[in-house]
Amino acid sequence: MADKFVHITEAVLEPDAIIDLVKDDSAGAIDVFIGTVRNKTADRKVQHLDYEAYDPMAVKEIQKIIKQAQTKWPIIKAAAYHRKGKLVIGDIAVIVAVSTPHRQASFEACQFIIDTLKQTVPIWKKEVFDGGEEWISAHP
Repeated sequence: MADKFVHITEAVLEPDAIIDLVKDDSAGAIDVFIGTVRNKTADRKVQHLDYEAYDPMAVKEIQKIIKQAQTKWPIIKAAAYHRKGKLVIGDIAVIVAVSTPHRQASFEACQFIIDTLKQTVPIWKKEVFDGGEEWISAHP
């Protein structure tokens, strides 16, 4: 189901390994988005996050997003990895990496992929904060 470029995992995400996936001699740019767990949401102190995903559908949706991006920008390679399970402050939750011939396309494609991923992919998070917890849609 998953391929080496799209993955949902409980394992720690390694930025260098994901960047290596998109390296190519024809690429003049690699843009990387790394989403991390912050310690505060609004006025609430976050203790940790719990991510859940419907893995087969999430992988297919991310693959679809990347294919869509490839029709808009000259993407050489793109990868998107998202964690699930319990993540603590500072953990990496998501990495998107895109290589293109030039930087502008790389910036735009990477932003499109992460923004669309957050809007459409079936990944949910629960914020556990001082005094309670709340399921937050991954979709804004």
